[in-house]
Amino acid sequence: MLNLLTDIEGLSVGHATDLRLGSGVTAIVFDEPATASGVVLGGAPGGRDTALLDPSMTVGEVDAFVLSGGSAFGLDAAGGVQAGLREIGRGFVVGNQRVPIVPQAILMDLLNGGDKDWGVQSPYRDLGYEAFKAAAKGSFALGTVGAGTGATTATAKGGLGSASALTSGGHRIAAIVAVNALGSATIGEGPHFWSAPFERNAEFGGLALPSAIDESDTAMRLKGMDTTATTIGAIVTDAILTKAETHRLAIMAHDGFARALLPAHLPLDGDTVFAAATGRTPCNGLRDFMELCHFATSVMARAIARGVYEATALPVAGAQRAWKDRYRDRR
Repeated sequence: MLNLLTDIEGLSVGHATDLRLGSGVTAIVFDEPATASGVVLGGAPGGRDTALLDPSMTVGEVDAFVLSGGSAFGLDAAGGVQAGLREIGRGFVVGNQRVPIVPQAILMDLLNGGDKDWGVQSPYRDLGYEAFKAAAKGSFALGTVGAGTGATTATAKGGLGSASALTSGGHRIAAIVAVNALGSATIGEGPHFWSAPFERNAEFGGLALPSAIDESDTAMRLKGMDTTATTIGAIVTDAILTKAETHRLAIMAHDGFARALLPAHLPLDGDTVFAAATGRTPCNGLRDFMELCHFATSVMARAIARGVYEATALPVAGAQRAWKDRYRDRR
């Protein structure tokens, strides 16, 4: 396993990255329609086709998920992914037409120093199409790429992270996340990650928790009150699940936000998690499903820390420093 979302059979991941813009798009494209749901817990969300993910809604499967920068302008990205899917004949059948189902979540990265003077039309539809065309199986980049390009946090540059795990029942589960939190993924002013108890194989530095955590370490750290933020991601398994079960998986992945970010789900965050099941292996009873829920939390927490750990600063004046720049001697 690669410790990436692509460890799940039946999907591909593609990035479109524009460092001058200071933003980008990540597309998660399913080989076949995947059972899906999602949960929004942040107070300032931005999304497209998120309402259909409610378990009570008719459409139960999606063709792709899109994660994007650009705030509300970034919602154009799903149109680019839809265009690519339409070219290959994908989509929900409506009469003699097919409509690709592409839920999307966006994050706010308009104030990171990149050049946002794009004229009349935003670049995000084109970036979405580029991300779709780039979608592939196997290894993909983390950090300042795709939807994580312009991401920031209260204490260090944010980024695109991913992680995976194998359950005792033989199911694969993995997360992908663009970490743009109003709060912090690190403890106090030091290099340690809140996700440390879940870390595997030194995937984000192997520092463990600090020897002590005092009141100052848990004080609220925010990147400002004049911006919105948002951490957005997806949790995917190869198990056969119902739409209601994928909805529960998304809720459990939000617990990973709460374990990796302090604070999470603020009024100015738009924290959103999509969830999907590719249906390659049977889920054998409630215990199997509860283990998937358990891993949804820990895998998402690990992915968040990896996104910050792997990030690099944007090549613009005054860009937020990356974790590896701040703590180069502490690794």
